[in-house]
Amino acid sequence: MPKLPRIFHITERSLWDAARERGTYELSTRGRTLQEEGFIHFSTRAQLPRIADLLYGGYDGPDELVVLVVDPALVGVPVKYEAVEPGGEEFPHVYGPLPVEAVVEVERWG
Repeated sequence: MPKLPRIFHITERSLWDAARERGTYELSTRGRTLQEEGFIHFSTRAQLPRIADLLYGGYDGPDELVVLVVDPALVGVPVKYEAVEPGGEEFPHVYGPLPVEAVVEVERWG
């Protein structure tokens, strides 16, 4: 079975720290939960700068931003690559809570 490429999610350090205490990360994107959205938004490494700029461009919050580097083989729930519009660019989506054990690295952003 081929190794799946890593997927990436940008978030605020305090949100990640809280998830580590709970054991799962359940935010879909900035300001939206997994429960509200139905999945957690992720990016490929190449998509990450554009998504970070879209979600956090001009960010001046109290927390530093971090990138969760995730091994999809460790997620334990469906990971689907989907386009926002038919024929559009596909992004990885995780359909369930992200276990903290699936995060193999945390990178500082910016």
